[in-house]
Amino acid sequence: MTTIKNLLVATDFSEPSRLAVDRAARLAGAAGARLRLVHAVSGSALAQLEQLLGLDTAVEERLIEQAHQSLDSLAAELRAVYGVAVDTNLLQGAVLEQITQAADRSAADLVVVGARGSGVFRHFLLGSTAERLLRKSVHPMLVVKKAPLEAYRRVLVPVDFSAWSAPLIELARSVAPGAHLVLLNAYEVPFEGKLRFASVSEATIESYRAKSHRAASLQLQALAADACLQPADWTPCIPHADPSQAIVEHEQAFGCDLIVIGKQGQTMTEELLLGSVTKHVLVESAGDVLVATSTPT
Repeated sequence: MTTIKNLLVATDFSEPSRLAVDRAARLAGAAGARLRLVHAVSGSALAQLEQLLGLDTAVEERLIEQAHQSLDSLAAELRAVYGVAVDTNLLQGAVLEQITQAADRSAADLVVVGARGSGVFRHFLLGSTAERLLRKSVHPMLVVKKAPLEAYRRVLVPVDFSAWSAPLIELARSVAPGAHLVLLNAYEVPFEGKLRFASVSEATIESYRAKSHRAASLQLQALAADACLQPADWTPCIPHADPSQAIVEHEQAFGCDLIVIGKQGQTMTEELLLGSVTKHVLVESAGDVLVATSTPT
């Protein structure tokens, strides 16, 4: 099982980003990993400030110094509360590029961000910011929505038996090693609507569903066996449903506090860098979402 050694968490000092910081610190403490805490000062915002204030750099310098102090104070608190090793980085420039480059430089095994924020992060998940960051990143990204009161206990892992499936299970176990896994495969009968239009009987269509369900069940069992999961470690979930809706519904039904999902599925093309199912889950899920961002080999 892959171990997490380096985590990077981005903060804008808002309350939602504080949830992400605390979750990252909790994960780092449990894994004995090093935590890098970063804050990005937008280069465009500084340029606007310069336009408003002219060449007076004193205000800009005070703002940057204040950010340094806030970052150092937060790092000291994390060391005291969670007993973790924390490095800090104050970044300046294009925020998304700076965070991505910082993750690359630190060889981050996991990047942690909040679901909402202020400033450039205020539309995280709902706008293009998250999609652009996910598209740029080759590091797994954890989007935190809830207060981290305890370790993850139940993790929903949607699989489609593509190349993403096995790495998703491994990623779930590395981030939540003690959690129970729910392996979900939402299946649909090919051309089911057209079969009805062609007057194929409901009994025949139902037999196709049963066959698809059996095939998915066998594939899930094989996938779990390959991942060395014991029967007590996981639960199969094979709904006949649209994947986007099924994932969100079964997150609630099984009481999962984390969803681990791939950036793409087997039907995605190279040009569609963030799948529609993943987008839907990011927006509609109640709990945290961990996105595997690099293409499996």
